Amino acid sequence: MNKKIIIFLALILSVSTTFSQKKGKKYNIRTIAFYNLENLFDTINDTSINDEASPMMELKSNRSKVYWDKIDKLGSTIAQIGLDKANTSPAIIGVSEVENLSVLEDLVKSKHLASKHYGIIHYDSPDKRGIDVALLYQKRYFKPVYHEAFNPNIYRENRKVYTRDQLLVSGYLDDELIHLIVNHWPSRSGGEAKSRPLREKAAFQNTKIIAQIRDKEPNAKILIMGDFNDDPINSSFKEVLKTKSRKRDVEENDIYNPYEDLHRRGFNTLAYRDNLNLFDMILISSPLLDKGKKDFSTYKMFQANIFNKRFLSQKKGKYKGYPFRSFSNGGYTGGYSDHFPVYMYLIKEQQ
Repeated sequence: MNKKIIIFLALILSVSTTFSQKKGKKYNIRTIAFYNLENLFDTINDTSINDEASPMMELKSNRSKVYWDKIDKLGSTIAQIGLDKANTSPAIIGVSEVENLSVLEDLVKSKHLASKHYGIIHYDSPDKRGIDVALLYQKRYFKPVYHEAFNPNIYRENRKVYTRDQLLVSGYLDDELIHLIVNHWPSRSGGEAKSRPLREKAAFQNTKIIAQIRDKEPNAKILIMGDFNDDPINSSFKEVLKTKSRKRDVEENDIYNPYEDLHRRGFNTLAYRDNLNLFDMILISSPLLDKGKKDFSTYKMFQANIFNKRFLSQKKGKYKGYPFRSFSNGGYTGGYSDHFPVYMYLIKEQQ
């Protein structure tokens, strides 16, 4: 990408979500994001799931105050993702670790997001704790036409693992059809090696969803996002999804992972004790990748990043720099989430 393109992408010339170059070209920019909301549970005991194990239900007092403070903090964070270049919050954001539709409705109605008129696509998943994935979208930018939840049907020692669904949403970003897969793969409980096959099976379910999309649309624009509980270099990505980390290596039907380079450079989206990991990512299919041709007549990825603003990090102590989590040691910390959000800019030349 040459210097002129970098320059025009750095300039915000109006309150509309466009960039302009000296030659008069204008570009739409849309932010696509993903955020693990860290146990966004309500304060009501749901006897159909094990929500008693959630940090919210473990609080001895002030649950309602904590809940609304967390809603406010998450809404404020989402409102700022991509704001500096797109002049608005994400056009589309996948989320994980939400208990139900009700908490999502409270989130999109919060004072920071209400004016954006977010729509919600959500299914109750079979996860034992009742945590789900979902997709939020600004109705003025994205029009969903199809959605479906896929159970990954993962078994360990002939026993079903009740984990999160994988959510497929297809729709029009402005006038362009895209497909989004929202994930929250099985955790590393029991250790990375022991739990690795579970995430490889989750990745395999993604390949089946991708094949279903491509059966109807061979050159489909697909974005795969989520908390994968794996780093970009793990087998679920490199051996199952067969992701590529360098643009020049990406061929037709390949999946490009821009977060592998960020991982190599030492960036992370979460930290646990002394382990730093980059589990949160957005991957794209090859039609969304510009390989130096500078053809932005349709939406292409411009940049992928981690939203790790200072206010989202611990300010002091031995965990300084780690994500400022909401819950710790059975109490509420006043933080945001134990994960940093990730986001990606898609740009398209206005005709």
